[in-house]
Amino acid sequence: EKRRMGDSKTPRIGVLALQGAFKEHVTMLEKLEVEAVEIRNPKELEDVSGIIIPGGESSTISLVAEEWKLIDPLTKWISEDRPIFGTCAGMIFIAKDAKNQKKDGQKLLGKLNIVVDRNHFGRQKFSFEGQVSTDLDNQKHSGIFIRAPGILSVGEGVKVLGTIEHNDKKMPVAVQQGSLLATSFHPELTEDTVW
Repeated sequence: EKRRMGDSKTPRIGVLALQGAFKEHVTMLEKLEVEAVEIRNPKELEDVSGIIIPGGESSTISLVAEEWKLIDPLTKWISEDRPIFGTCAGMIFIAKDAKNQKKDGQKLLGKLNIVVDRNHFGRQKFSFEGQVSTDLDNQKHSGIFIRAPGILSVGEGVKVLGTIEHNDKKMPVAVQQGSLLATSFHPELTEDTVW
C-alpha cells in the first residue's frame, strides 16, 4: 500500500531552506512520497518529525540561521535527540568541531561527535563524483562531492556508514550517531535513495 502525502502515517520532514540545495532535498522527499516542508522560521519546526540541513555554504547557513532566530530552536531540537540529516555543509553545522573555518568561525550545533575539515577535497573546481562503499546494502553508491568537508576523526558513539578511497586510504564520508545522520556528499543530487 502506497503512502499518501498528508496521511497521518507519513512523516513530515522539514528541510532547512536558508541557503543551498534545499529544493533538491524537497524533490527527493516528494519522490519518496514523504511530505516535505521548507523551514525558514522557528514556528515551522513544530510540525515536523525530522529535519534535513542541506549542503550550501556552512558559514552562510550558520549566519542566516542566527539572523532568523533558528539557532536556539535547532540547538534544543538536537539536544532532544530528534532526527537530523546533515549533508555537506549541513554535516559541518551539526559537527562537534570544524577545522579551517572562516575568520571568526561559525556557530555549530555541536552534537555529532566528529571533527570535520571544511573544503577538505578542494575548491569548487575539484568537485567530483565518487563511489561510496557502504555496509547498508554491501554496494557502492554514487556520491557527489562539491567543496566537500572531510571527516578527520570519529568519536565515541558514531558509526561509519560509508567510505571512499582517497589518497590511497579509506575515508569516512557517511556517519550516524543515534538520530543524527550526516554525509560529506550530496545524495539529493543523485537518484539514489539509500541514504
